[in-house]
Amino acid sequence: MLVILMENQLLEPGRVCQGCPLADRSGQPRWRGGQLTCGHPVRRTTENLPSQYECQMGFRIANIE
Repeated sequence: MLVILMENQLLEPGRVCQGCPLADRSGQPRWRGGQLTCGHPVRRTTENLPSQYECQMGFRIANIE
């Protein structure tokens, strides 16, 4: 499940990505094959953290399983 990290909040991507020109037709981030195609991976500081990405709009997105 993808979530957007905002300081002390977790937001659903649909709430943020819906207005993004890089989002897919349904207003979701472009997630394909386990990679965020509208952003780039963020280096993990520890192995315990989920995979994180930074989208082109500057938001931090995490893949929580």
